[in-house]
Amino acid sequence: MTRAADLYGGFVRTFGNVLFAVSLFVVWGLLTLVGVVVDQGKDPTEYFATYAPALARAILRLNFDNIYHSPWYVGIIGLILLSLTVCTFKRVIPARLPRLHPVAIEKIPLHAVFETTGGDEAVRAAIAEHLHKRGWQMRERVFGGIEWSFADRHNWARRGVLVAHLGFVIIAAGTTLYWARGFAGETAVLTGQSVEIPQTHAVVRLDGFRYAIQPIMTKSGMVYQPIDYVSHVTVTGKDGVARAQTVRVNHPINVDGTLYYQASYGFGVRFVFEHDGRPVNGPGPPTLLEGESADVPGTARSVVYERFVPTVDRQTGMPAADPRVNDPAVILGVVQNGSPIGEALVPLRTWIDVGNGWRLIPQRYVPYSGFQYRYDPGVPLVGIGAFVLLTGLVVSFYFLPARLFVRVDECADGRCRVGVAATTVKGYDVFENEFGRLVLALQGVHA
Repeated sequence: MTRAADLYGGFVRTFGNVLFAVSLFVVWGLLTLVGVVVDQGKDPTEYFATYAPALARAILRLNFDNIYHSPWYVGIIGLILLSLTVCTFKRVIPARLPRLHPVAIEKIPLHAVFETTGGDEAVRAAIAEHLHKRGWQMRERVFGGIEWSFADRHNWARRGVLVAHLGFVIIAAGTTLYWARGFAGETAVLTGQSVEIPQTHAVVRLDGFRYAIQPIMTKSGMVYQPIDYVSHVTVTGKDGVARAQTVRVNHPINVDGTLYYQASYGFGVRFVFEHDGRPVNGPGPPTLLEGESADVPGTARSVVYERFVPTVDRQTGMPAADPRVNDPAVILGVVQNGSPIGEALVPLRTWIDVGNGWRLIPQRYVPYSGFQYRYDPGVPLVGIGAFVLLTGLVVSFYFLPARLFVRVDECADGRCRVGVAATTVKGYDVFENEFGRLVLALQGVHA
């Protein structure tokens, strides 16, 4: 029994220690920073391509590539909640909800002693009535044959910190639910094509895309301001029913609880290879997105589609600032054995010579939409927790719980000696002026 008591005492001292709780939050912050710095959910080969081999192996072995679902991250959240619970019930509640007990009036900084006429019972009743009319909750207790009066104001506000702690717990539960069951990702869909979302197996087909650009003349020159992106899609969810919907910026669609946002747009380009001036039989390279490449058959070279140029300045032959498609071209880079050997601006339906009799022709462009999708079952809990947390903070900061200790002693010649002391949860200075006015009012109370 003694050993169990020692273990329990050590547990309470450790998890109820403020420095220990702060240390847990520091570790949590560092792990969160790792999740921000290291791209999450990528293929292992991408980490070896980005980091040194030793660092890449460490990232994969420590689950830093999926840190928000790792045992380290979930474990530190559990320890924080455990520490918060111990601090709440072993430190905050005893301090915020003190028991009624007698005090040494003169040893409390906010105290006053005065005399008034009448018997002790009558004076005590008159003081209790005066305080009750002014919103104080009165309670009487007898300790060692001496009767004490306790007056509390805004006593309910003592629970503000507890409410705030409860809000944090609800928020943590909501974020934990997202880490356990939620997911997020992004995908690009070419016009006329479909993609399947791997987590939900929903199918999204892009039927059409349009965007609006507004030219604005400023002091520094013409600025082209995007004012709208609109994707017309057909989505098929779990029920197998295809539904036509429209996705706009800041207006996501909901498919089986997963939100799909219009995040970006661009232009895929269809390329055609020619060899010795003749088109190559058979399927050519697929429609490429920016950053993708096509291998030149029979060579060690590849061509990278680097960027789409909507408008080429006819005077300079360089890319213009106008993002509207007027005179389109593409910027292509040629790579041999992994090393870039040059790049060129190639108008659509012209060609670039990539060596050995091969030409690559950017034949036509196809608009695509970039979608971000997110499923977060913890959003309602996070919203409720934020409201509860805000409520607790408002209660804690804008209401001042105070307690008065009143002791009436019968004196000679029909006069009573009254001792009054006050405590608050925020120190004595914030209540000093009000306590002075309260004492003056009590001195005018007569039985």
